[in-house]
Amino acid sequence: MGQSVQQRWADAAMTVAFEDLPPVSVFLVIPGRRWGPGLWWSATTGRHVAAGSNAMRTQLMVLDRDRARGAAGTSDLARRTGTGALLGAATVRRYRDGTGLLADCPSHPEAGGDRALKAAEAVSEACEEIGWTYRRLAPLDDVPAANLKWLAGYRHPRNTGRPGLTPAVLEAFTWPRPLVEGAQAAGDLLEVLPAVFHALWHGQLTTDLNTPLHERVLVGLRDQSGPGKTGGAG
Repeated sequence: MGQSVQQRWADAAMTVAFEDLPPVSVFLVIPGRRWGPGLWWSATTGRHVAAGSNAMRTQLMVLDRDRARGAAGTSDLARRTGTGALLGAATVRRYRDGTGLLADCPSHPEAGGDRALKAAEAVSEACEEIGWTYRRLAPLDDVPAANLKWLAGYRHPRNTGRPGLTPAVLEAFTWPRPLVEGAQAAGDLLEVLPAVFHALWHGQLTTDLNTPLHERVLVGLRDQSGPGKTGGAG
């Protein structure tokens, strides 16, 4: 067992690598309940992150895919009040500039009621004091959640395929075209499709993730014209 150490929040935020710590809270699996605790393999860090619910795992998936701010890692953090009462588990993400994101992952916008909203206000103020960001992340709609879950299945580097395949895939989608046409232009579908989905996950290719993925969906290269440009909703 490790030793419990109390430290000022402002000091701990700068010196403690929360993203490298195991979760403080215990995520129990209770028969008959379907909140879905488990582990998420992060493509950003190559490590597993504990998730206490399906909602938290979905948000971990979103954060793992979003590399625009140079994330260094994502983990779980339990926050306690001054009296030691557990406020609840949250996701903490550290960026390479030393700042961080503390995020709650409710299953629906009203989850937790007034108590959760009051806690959110207090945590938001605490984060603002040290230059961090606090967010109460809204659940994803069904279609983008399903699309990201599908693409996440191809996030592992092994899906880049043989040497030279990814450049061929990107060249095939120099201009937006239906997914199946670009994949066929790059080679055999069984070999190429995992590389296409991998490139879509990592943002090298883009598509509209607010509509269901299918073989005729338009896919194109990520727009490189400026920061944050993606060339589409994907």
